[in-house]
Amino acid sequence: MSETTMVQAVSLALARAMTEDERVIVLGEDVGVDGGVFRATDGLFTRFGADRVRDTPLSEMGIGGISIGLAAGGFKPVAEIQFSGFIFPLIDQINNHASRFRNRTRGRLQCPMVVRAPCGGGIHAPEHHSESPEAMFANIPGLRVIVPSSPRRAYGLLLAAIRGSDPVVFLEPTKLYRGAREEMLDDGKDLPVDRCFVLREGRDVTLVAWGAMVPEALKTAAEWEAKGVSAEVIDVATLKPLDAETIINSVKKTGRCVIVHEAPLTGGFGGEIAARVAEGAFSSLLAPIERVTGYDTIMPLLKLENVYLPNAARIGKAVDRAMAYA
Repeated sequence: MSETTMVQAVSLALARAMTEDERVIVLGEDVGVDGGVFRATDGLFTRFGADRVRDTPLSEMGIGGISIGLAAGGFKPVAEIQFSGFIFPLIDQINNHASRFRNRTRGRLQCPMVVRAPCGGGIHAPEHHSESPEAMFANIPGLRVIVPSSPRRAYGLLLAAIRGSDPVVFLEPTKLYRGAREEMLDDGKDLPVDRCFVLREGRDVTLVAWGAMVPEALKTAAEWEAKGVSAEVIDVATLKPLDAETIINSVKKTGRCVIVHEAPLTGGFGGEIAARVAEGAFSSLLAPIERVTGYDTIMPLLKLENVYLPNAARIGKAVDRAMAYA
């Protein structure tokens, strides 16, 4: 079994879904002949043809509208947005139409579409290429929001998203596209959505993260294990709907909670998780809930990018503060 990168896992999941269901159509800017900016759709055009792998005009709103029409017509479109910074015109289509179809038609129509987009920093990209907009989409009722943190979870969660009947925004951490590798099988098995994954059991502090911050949380947990502190690491994976129960039960056990994400602090999804923990595990808290996040500024360029992004050192300081409370 060879190691697979996350971008390869995404490509494998797309090919598997297209093979098993002829209704699955891939569309987006340069996804066909060129195989996508990050080559996530590489080879699909040759394998499945121009009818099922469609290059679109440079119009994110158009990509959204076409996808909604396809979904309403019985297809299962998987749309790629080249970078998450270009996804904002699509919010109109997703909020006003895709997420409301089931309610608007009283269940007569569904909207089984997936919008994929690379997100986050870590590759020294220019402006509009390193955003983490997950909180904006998590605020839309009727929409599922997924952010994988490893090749296996990218593969299994993307298959589950495509096989489902609801609209999904699937944000793929650019930093992990080729930075995360693991052995995995192209076995067609999906993973459960709407639940968190407990990646590491612990007793002293709960580290909650998603996407590219999960490896940093795992690194922090390993470092603090050597200091005698046992950290439980939770990969949120599906932000909306949120599996708050798993997080709350963990905090009830550990008494401490550190939430990590690279989106800005204000309005970040970590605030929602902190509120859920405060509501569900307040009497178990031994220390204030900590958040380690990006800053309330635009993602900086090149050398300053690493100053912006949370890392194991910053997470470790939050753990240290939490452990200072007896």
